[in-house]
Amino acid sequence: MVSSENERRIAARFATFDQNGNGTIDREDFSSAAKSLLAEFGTTARCDKGQALYMGAEALWQGMAGIADRDGDQRITRDEFVNGAVKRLRDNPERFAEIARPFLHAALAVADHDGDGAATVGEVERALKALGVSQDIAGAVATSLDADADGRVTEPEIVTSFARYFTVPE
Repeated sequence: MVSSENERRIAARFATFDQNGNGTIDREDFSSAAKSLLAEFGTTARCDKGQALYMGAEALWQGMAGIADRDGDQRITRDEFVNGAVKRLRDNPERFAEIARPFLHAALAVADHDGDGAATVGEVERALKALGVSQDIAGAVATSLDADADGRVTEPEIVTSFARYFTVPE
C-alpha cells in the first residue's frame, strides 16, 4: 500500500509534467518539453535527434495517459495523476520509469555534445533548466543523477533516478 505521504510526493511531481501550468497534463506539455530541450541545445526538430525526442515525448505522453487518464479526455488532472501513478507504483516502481525511457534516452542524446552516450553534469543541469527546474535546484539534481561521481550522467542513471523520484522520500 502506498502511504499518504507518497501520494503527496507524487502529487507534487505533477507540476514537473504540467509545463504550461494550466492544471492539467496533456500532449502539448510533452511537445513543449521537447521543444524547450531542442532550443536549449540548438538542435533542430527535423534532425534524427529532434525526431527521436518528439517520438519519445509522444511515447511518454501515451504511457502517462494510459496509466492516468481515467476519463479518456486526453488530459490528466492532478487527481488522475496521483491515482494513476499510485496504482503503477503498487504494481512495480521500475515499470513506471520504463514509460519514460524513450524520452529520457532521446533527451540525453540531445544534451550529449560529444555523442558518447553520456551527458556531463553541466549539460544535464542545462536540460533540467530548459524543462523548468529552478536554477537553485537544477545543479543539485544534476549532480545527484551522477551516481558514480564520474562527471557524466548515463541513461541507466537517469532511468533509475526517475523511478526513485516517485518512490523514495526526498
